Amino acid sequence: MTSSTRVPSGCDVAIVGAGVVGLAAAWRLAEAGVRVCVLDAVGVGGSASSRNAGLIDAPGWGSRPDLDTLLKMGSLALYERLTEDGFDLEFERGGRLCVALDESEVDPARELADRTPDAVLLDGDEARRVEPALGPAVRVAVWTPGSAHADPVAACAALAATAHHAGATIIAPARVVGLDGRAEGGARLTLADGSGLDAEAVLVTAGAWTASVIDSLDPGLDVPVTGVVGQMWATAPCPAGTVRTTITAMESTIAWSDGGPALTHDTGGVRRTRHLYGRQRRNGEIVFGGDRVPIGRHAVGGRAPDDDPAVDDAGITVNHAHAASVLPVLAGLPPVRTWSGIMPFTPDGVPVIGAVGGVPGLFVAGGLASSGFNRGPMTGWLVADLMLGRAVPPEVARARPDRFAGNRGPARDGDV
Repeated sequence: MTSSTRVPSGCDVAIVGAGVVGLAAAWRLAEAGVRVCVLDAVGVGGSASSRNAGLIDAPGWGSRPDLDTLLKMGSLALYERLTEDGFDLEFERGGRLCVALDESEVDPARELADRTPDAVLLDGDEARRVEPALGPAVRVAVWTPGSAHADPVAACAALAATAHHAGATIIAPARVVGLDGRAEGGARLTLADGSGLDAEAVLVTAGAWTASVIDSLDPGLDVPVTGVVGQMWATAPCPAGTVRTTITAMESTIAWSDGGPALTHDTGGVRRTRHLYGRQRRNGEIVFGGDRVPIGRHAVGGRAPDDDPAVDDAGITVNHAHAASVLPVLAGLPPVRTWSGIMPFTPDGVPVIGAVGGVPGLFVAGGLASSGFNRGPMTGWLVADLMLGRAVPPEVARARPDRFAGNRGPARDGDV
């Protein structure tokens, strides 16, 4: 990972946020000869991009991929490219099982398998042959054999190194405290140390901080990204193969399809839904997460969310019990470390990718909810292509930021 502490006098594109989206966009832009400067308040991959389980879903392209498939399969290809370029991401295609524990989840699981090109529905015994650690409570599972996983920290470092090699300047930590737009386009970015940077265009890839960054440029703009704390935990190292596949739960999938984005699984103060996702790392740790604590668009006093939110131990305890109901071996493997990160959700659960209406030269990419690592690299490439004036698949129009009422740009069919 290569970063700089020297702020250049100016650049073509300033990217605010050095997570997987911003770094991938910097890579794509720099390869096209654009002078790119990436700034991040915490550090390369210092927020949600490095604080996740590293799951990479691979539903398969199918005959007519939707936006979600485009982002997932495109990101998978980019992680594979980084691996082929010699980076050790701990990348492995171990497959994924999305498990159903209740009879009411069986039909939704069958429907999920039917609409997922590369998925197969397994009964409980078949699923346990794929993943012997599964318990008897698992009734059926949706098996996606091409799904993968990687180490998030290593992946962020590889993206940063690739972007730097292509010519991008990465400055971290560097907190942007002000943006002054220009009528003709571009902006003057002011950093916390008093230095400034002039850019012809600005791309905001700040995750849960997206709304506050854009508000600082123009309070009249509305790109409603809500921060939600996602909590993770890990066991002590276990023998290799204790858990062979990545694991998710149908209960979370159903919550999304029934009521839009599942921001939290607190219902009347009780954590109910198994928002589970996890796997075993190369070092032997079994890592799981899914507990969610809503914090709203801004913290108290109008500040952006805290960089490092405190862990809610009660949520970890319930999440661990939910995971143990799927993988009984976890009942005897308590969490030995816990951490959290802030995930960026939009009201409709669809990402934001494209130009922000009303401010020339302002673009945004993000709102990837709980699958930013899974979908982020391709999101970065697509927004870079839009900035370069290149054609993108028509499905990307679904993510245009001007679909929100407070965004003053006109919405026209086919525009992003």
